[in-house]
Amino acid sequence: MKPKILTLVLAVAAAFALAAQDSKETKKEAPQAPAKSAVLHPEMKVENGSYEHPMATIGTKPSEAWTATTMEAAVNKKPEPGHPVTRVGEIVDFSCYLQVGKHGEAHRSCGQKCVQNGQPIGLLTQDGTLYMLMPEEHHPRRDGGVDAKAVASEHMGHIVEVNGTEAMHGGYRAIYVQGLTK
Repeated sequence: MKPKILTLVLAVAAAFALAAQDSKETKKEAPQAPAKSAVLHPEMKVENGSYEHPMATIGTKPSEAWTATTMEAAVNKKPEPGHPVTRVGEIVDFSCYLQVGKHGEAHRSCGQKCVQNGQPIGLLTQDGTLYMLMPEEHHPRRDGGVDAKAVASEHMGHIVEVNGTEAMHGGYRAIYVQGLTK
């Protein structure tokens, strides 16, 4: 009698284990709710430009990743890896976007003041990727021969196309833009 009870207990336990496994697999296959937008505060609308029709183009398409002055300034004349890119996104004040989520037309005047007073410039793409924008040419940048503030201020809160060299390190993303020399 005891072996029959033991067999019955094992069979019931196995049935429960299989049912639990089937339930987990069913949950995995169940349709998921749409992902929340990766853009902070998507309710803050952009009124000028669209991802299909950017308002302007900023920067010249680089033929090489880095200019001669960047190559010359690099350690052992070898800059960090980068590759030419074209990205479309909204020009944002990097600091306000990360700190309080502001962007779009409602934040335009604040963002203009921030970048004119030295806050970093950002490009926010449709998927929520945030790039820091900087002039690429090393020596002119170092010596004050570039002006990214003017173009950033002019297009703050607008969707634009940006050409430059993308570089990444430790989770940071940047686009170094050629052609912003004074």
